[in-house]
Amino acid sequence: MTYRAPINDILLSLNHGAGLAAAVAAGHYGDFDGDITAAVLEEAGKFASDVLAPLNKVGDEHGIKLDNGKVTTAPGWPDAYQRWTAAGWNAVSGPEAFGGQGLPLAINAACTEIWSASNVAFGLCPLLTLSAIEALDAHGSAELKKTYLEKLVTGEWTGTMQLTEPNAGSDVGALRTRAERAPDGTYRIKGTKIFITYGEHDMTDNIVHFVLARLPDAPAGTKGISLFLVPKFMVSADGSLGERNDIHASGVEHKLGMHASPTCTMTMGDKGGAIGFLIGEENAGMRCMFTMMNQARLGVGLEGVGIADRAYQQALAYAQERRQGKAIGHKGDGMDPIIVHPDVKRMLMQMRSMTAAARTICYATAVALDVSVRAKDAKVRADAAARGALLTPIAKAFSTDIGNEVAYLGVQVHGGMGFIEETGAAQHYRDARITSIYEGTNGIQSIDLVTRKLGANGGASVWALLDELAATIKQVETSNDPAFGTTGTKLRDAHAALERTSKWLLERLASAPNEALAGATPYLRLFGATLGGCMLAGEALAAKANGEAEPQRYVALARFFAENISVQAPSLEKTVTESAEAVTGADAVLAG
Repeated sequence: MTYRAPINDILLSLNHGAGLAAAVAAGHYGDFDGDITAAVLEEAGKFASDVLAPLNKVGDEHGIKLDNGKVTTAPGWPDAYQRWTAAGWNAVSGPEAFGGQGLPLAINAACTEIWSASNVAFGLCPLLTLSAIEALDAHGSAELKKTYLEKLVTGEWTGTMQLTEPNAGSDVGALRTRAERAPDGTYRIKGTKIFITYGEHDMTDNIVHFVLARLPDAPAGTKGISLFLVPKFMVSADGSLGERNDIHASGVEHKLGMHASPTCTMTMGDKGGAIGFLIGEENAGMRCMFTMMNQARLGVGLEGVGIADRAYQQALAYAQERRQGKAIGHKGDGMDPIIVHPDVKRMLMQMRSMTAAARTICYATAVALDVSVRAKDAKVRADAAARGALLTPIAKAFSTDIGNEVAYLGVQVHGGMGFIEETGAAQHYRDARITSIYEGTNGIQSIDLVTRKLGANGGASVWALLDELAATIKQVETSNDPAFGTTGTKLRDAHAALERTSKWLLERLASAPNEALAGATPYLRLFGATLGGCMLAGEALAAKANGEAEPQRYVALARFFAENISVQAPSLEKTVTESAEAVTGADAVLAG
């Protein structure tokens, strides 16, 4: 089946669940006209359905080819990319001074979900370019911006992020790629990077690599890392492309999924060293790189949302068509569609509700990041920056976990046909798996949440968010809508569990840090289950108040999530607070 962007669901999530409409009304978005949001997303949905979705299976089956350092993408991909950039999609949130449209990141986040749902391997390329734009715009010199930024914003050139090496994965400080100063103020980069997404391809005539490397006199660890811009082709003073730089793809990976996305081994220095230009200051590369990574982490979370929605749409269509067995009480001839069976309904509702919750968490992260740079008031900006920092690891980890779980259920709904490649359900399952690994594994996101984000400013960001969630729960309880069932009670229990667990972790971070770390992953899940449930309830209330078509379906969705997902929060609390020793004392088991 093809893909259709769920525009009404996206708009409700964006405007009300994530708070875009309120932020616009408060003046935090300047003169941005929120009324154009629907039109932009409608057009994105059309492009995704008509152009990108048909290439998804083509890319998976054909893959990419490496020959003599050149990568050839799947048939139709270069043309689709040219059409995509010509339509302005790469420039949606780019700075207007360099050819961008200047629209909010939140709008681009919704577009990112749509690209990921229609063709996640395609959408991965501009996702990294967006991160490159952010880093260059924030930390690059005026000269580098003049040369490279407009080309990146329009999508005429693409960008990469080069961190990982054979001996330096999550521990970036162990990297060995070397940078040497040249007399002309540039640098010569030598080394090898692995797992570089779109490190080489045939969709654009230049690729702008952002490479982490270490200078000879640099301090050890992450404090001695610098960031360099390394173009595939050098750029002449008039903007034309010159000689090939000393960087090339020396290999490509053969992967479980994402077959259409080239994952390259990049080699620099075969001919004396790749010419690089410093981004920011020497030995301050990690600060610059985190500008890229935070953007990319939100983007990967949106990949999880997109894959989940595509898997749900396909499973729903299959369940409506596939006939097996009869509904209870059915006395006629023939079999019923499997969607009549309660267990299939349960799986489909689980898929849809988890996807909706992850969507809103990601959009809320984007709105916070927008307000942190767009609002006029300094305190509003600071609070929004703290909110965005808190939500980013949750958006990345919770949403990609959801993407994996929903894709798994998609295969299950298909039954035996889900295990057969021709249905396409297996591709979503394979493609989703990497999202919980790259751009910082989900375990690292959980550690970040507990060790850095939870205690920031004495936990102020967490307590402020909990206050907002409590207000939503009270609204549900006072709505007196029987369709909510026990939503209010389940969410209040989840909220209390999250509050208690947050306080417990803050105490343990000081007195027993290993106990806190042992509970980091279940804590992030607890946070996501509570936050997602409250956000869906808030959307349901907004749908009723604003006269949305069929508001009760959003109430039903919120109820299902609260009574099936958020209800797990008290158990997760016990896992965090009562089971740490089962992890910290596991050495005797793991030794043998």
